[in-house]
Amino acid sequence: MRPVNKALEKSLKDASKEGNLTLGVKQVRGALKDSKLVVVSRSADSAASASGDTGASSIIQEAEKNSIPAVIFEGTSVALGRLCGLQFRTSAVAFSPLAEINVNEITKDEGHDAEGS
Repeated sequence: MRPVNKALEKSLKDASKEGNLTLGVKQVRGALKDSKLVVVSRSADSAASASGDTGASSIIQEAEKNSIPAVIFEGTSVALGRLCGLQFRTSAVAFSPLAEINVNEITKDEGHDAEGS
């Protein structure tokens, strides 16, 4: 397993403390247009198919349409939740425009799927 991008890890922790994250597939989809960066767990597609939701692929496509950078987190949704300081899993996370993040630093090491990059 690849080590977690330190910039992503720090940004998730900071934004979580500041309340600048939107968590969960449905919530991220609703807040997408107001997001600065979207992070989707690799395991989101398998969890979504079990629940009948459309999953990571759909969120990545919507982010691309809105010119929002999106990265695929190589870990599980449990690991993504822990990075956000949560006691539960989360398959998708969106940073609000208020979050202090370096999008370029995060996207250079993670699986970056946004258009134009």
